[in-house]
Amino acid sequence: MVVLVGVVTFMLALFYWKHVWERRRLPPGPFPLPILGNFLQIYSEGLLSYLTKLSQKFGPIYTLYFGTRPTVVLAGYPTIKEAFVDLGDVFLNRGTLPLFDELFQNKGLSFSNNEEWTQMRQFSLTTLKDFGMGRKSLEEPVLEEAQHLVNHFKHFNGEPYDPTTTLMCATSNVTTKLLMGTRHSYDDKKWMRILLDSREAFLIVSSTWGQLYDIFPGIMYYLPGPHKKIFTLLKPLEEAVEESVRSHQKTLDPACPRDYIDCFLLRVKQEEKNVKTTFNIPNLIATVFDMFLGGSESTSSTVTYGFFILAKYPEIQAKVQKEIDQVIGREREPRAEDRNHMPYTNAFLHEIQRYSDVFPMGFTRSTTRDVTFHGYHLPKGTDVLPLLTTVLRDPSLFEKPNEFNINHFLDENNKFKKNNGFMPFAAGKRSCVAESLVRLQLFIFFTVILQKFTLKPTVDPKEFDISPTESGVENVPPAHKIQFISRA
Repeated sequence: MVVLVGVVTFMLALFYWKHVWERRRLPPGPFPLPILGNFLQIYSEGLLSYLTKLSQKFGPIYTLYFGTRPTVVLAGYPTIKEAFVDLGDVFLNRGTLPLFDELFQNKGLSFSNNEEWTQMRQFSLTTLKDFGMGRKSLEEPVLEEAQHLVNHFKHFNGEPYDPTTTLMCATSNVTTKLLMGTRHSYDDKKWMRILLDSREAFLIVSSTWGQLYDIFPGIMYYLPGPHKKIFTLLKPLEEAVEESVRSHQKTLDPACPRDYIDCFLLRVKQEEKNVKTTFNIPNLIATVFDMFLGGSESTSSTVTYGFFILAKYPEIQAKVQKEIDQVIGREREPRAEDRNHMPYTNAFLHEIQRYSDVFPMGFTRSTTRDVTFHGYHLPKGTDVLPLLTTVLRDPSLFEKPNEFNINHFLDENNKFKKNNGFMPFAAGKRSCVAESLVRLQLFIFFTVILQKFTLKPTVDPKEFDISPTESGVENVPPAHKIQFISRA
């Protein structure tokens, strides 16, 4: 018994001095407990609210322990911009993300590092541009999908309807068109099940169970609980990607690549004699899986929040519709260039993305070398977490940061104005590769729908709660039924 007490005491002392030694040159923060780190505070207060609270106490840079893992948290626009833009090459690597590391095995676009990441990003940007991203040619498939939405909503004749799953399918169709050359109907039960499972997985990732896995991955990997469902829920989507890759391999025409997968397969053939190449089938599957999951989830959540915001604020909806009627009319299809003549709508779309704050913490980065930042020494490989919500809700940049306010993006003459605090796509070289596609989708989807419908809640707008159901990795939108009333 004495020996056991001695061993435990020694281990606790060892952990204590390890923390003291690590902390001596890192930014300040709450003192961690051995093994647990700051878990008890995170659990009692909630991850996102606790991180925000700490930024108010310790300032724009502090250290938090996820179990035994120290993570430097950055808050506020000046600090995040300095790290990810001004010193972008230093804060370039992807940091520790146990759940996603297990899912992607450090492959794909978002979760690889070094030369592999550089090649994947360059190839993806070039290929997606070749298939229209950022160009006028991409308008047609987005407009086509928006029209499918119109036809679908018409079937309900103004009856209350929860659009969440339909919007998941609609936004994913734009992505699958680029990546896999396919489109799914809204009554495709198998595909809708895959999307619903993906949404449930994100719910668990953002819950306490998901946070526990990220804090104690070595333990939680072996313990039963809802966190184990994450991998099961996402497996059908991964299998759908694998099946699409196999199908493309059988039908590939080198003279006529149809989509991203075809282009990647051609690159695989070109480099088949290069034993060190990153262009291989496992990396293709991981990259498509990664881009689909991230792009579709963020866009569908943003559109869902936008629909609910329109229903909650009828006066804002009426102003957007008035501008649509004046600039586009109710019959002509909108075009990307119309946005330049629609300052109120443009401001509305920006405010949706700011207010919905879909990924409030961004994704962890890590330092590529030792660096002194704000007077603190960050060794190579230090995990760095950007608290993006502190930028999107910075009171020095946004007059009413916790309210939905169009004037955040309008000047005194009601002209659209840019705001440095608009950072929903993160910043620097690891910012979202599909930013231009998301912007196009949002503009076309909202203008087409508001040409044809007025959105109304089933309760008094003041009682219509649009608060997220979970706030962690993602701010997950609630489920509501709303009415799509045809405009006369």
